Amino acid sequence: MQKILIIEDEPNIRELVLYNLSQNGYEGLAAEDGLQGLAMARSEKPDLILLDIMLPGKNGYDICRELRAEGSKTPIIMLTAKNEEIDKVLGLEFGADDYISKPFGIRELIARIKAVLRRYESNPEQEASANGQGTPAGAGIVIGDLVINSDSHEVRLAGRPVELTLKEFDLLRILAENRGRVMTRDQLLDKVWGFEYIGETRTVDVHVRYLRKKLGDEDNEGKYIQTVRGIGYKMP
Repeated sequence: MQKILIIEDEPNIRELVLYNLSQNGYEGLAAEDGLQGLAMARSEKPDLILLDIMLPGKNGYDICRELRAEGSKTPIIMLTAKNEEIDKVLGLEFGADDYISKPFGIRELIARIKAVLRRYESNPEQEASANGQGTPAGAGIVIGDLVINSDSHEVRLAGRPVELTLKEFDLLRILAENRGRVMTRDQLLDKVWGFEYIGETRTVDVHVRYLRKKLGDEDNEGKYIQTVRGIGYKMP
């Protein structure tokens, strides 16, 4: 049974989510503040974390950032009471895989959980890496000095590893697999998020911006990812 940890200080939300997790076949774990949540994330090693932003003790941004700095690959869905772009952008910047704004529908939340876990399970080497078991070499897509290895779920740029979130990796992989072809934002949402995403296509733009930053393409836009105005993106 997959374990899902919810770090949320509002008891009504915790209880509602825990109940629905059990109804959908998951083992639910809960923490009511940031310090407890971070400790449980480290000790319990959940399959996915639902992480509130505004928490006593330690906020969700700091928790996400610390887990990623420690090398954790556990998928994280941020929960926010605000529907402002800055909350979403910061969450993605610190390594979150997805976000959902309060108030949210349980069906939407469960759909997002299933989609993230499904994508995570499709890359078992990612899980092995997260558990310290290492990753196989495998073949990859080579674009100049950029190597994207779908088997080991690794990206290397000029020989050095590039740390990407699950969403960033899949976005880069999809663009690379369709090199030379313009992918619309809606196509990327469908292929990367894996279900009818209830949100704005701005999500794609945010992920592309951070991909460029990690690939050193900020001041040389177009080397790896080109913007096709009014349509979407492509890899040249």
